[in-house]
Amino acid sequence: MKQVFLVTVCLLFVNNIFSQSYNDEKINLTNFLKRMYKNAPFEGVRVVDDYETAYLISVLSLDTSKYLNASVINRIASVKAMSQASRYFNGSKMTSEIIITKSEKSDSTSQYEIIENIKENSVGYVKALEQLTNFIDKKGWQVFIFYKKLDNINAHIEKGKKTKKNKKDKN
Repeated sequence: MKQVFLVTVCLLFVNNIFSQSYNDEKINLTNFLKRMYKNAPFEGVRVVDDYETAYLISVLSLDTSKYLNASVINRIASVKAMSQASRYFNGSKMTSEIIITKSEKSDSTSQYEIIENIKENSVGYVKALEQLTNFIDKKGWQVFIFYKKLDNINAHIEKGKKTKKNKKDKN
């Protein structure tokens, strides 16, 4: 009798146990974004809407040959991703100037040099931007995808509509 009871309790207990695994939501999101990138490569910030959740993703690619080691490239990717997300949330102010210099040579020919200076200022900070994945693309560059779960998707959609409307009004 004790054995039957013990076996029944064990079966009920085992039936309710779930094994530990990595977050399935992250795995599905990672696979979806990798397929999306491989299909049509892109960089920048996007809002990706899942059935129940919205995510802000920041995608960038870096040439690994320009950096000393993995630690340096990971840190640079993190800073650039936060910068992209900050510009998305807080906006930025851009100024540009073009300097054209003309120099004449002794053989009375002219040479022009064009220098374009572009400055961008953005103020803000984005908390909790987490690296979702990184992989090597077709060009051999390392692609980094960072993400942040958005609390209120409607506010971000409205912000995007207002930004697009303001750009149209300025033109």
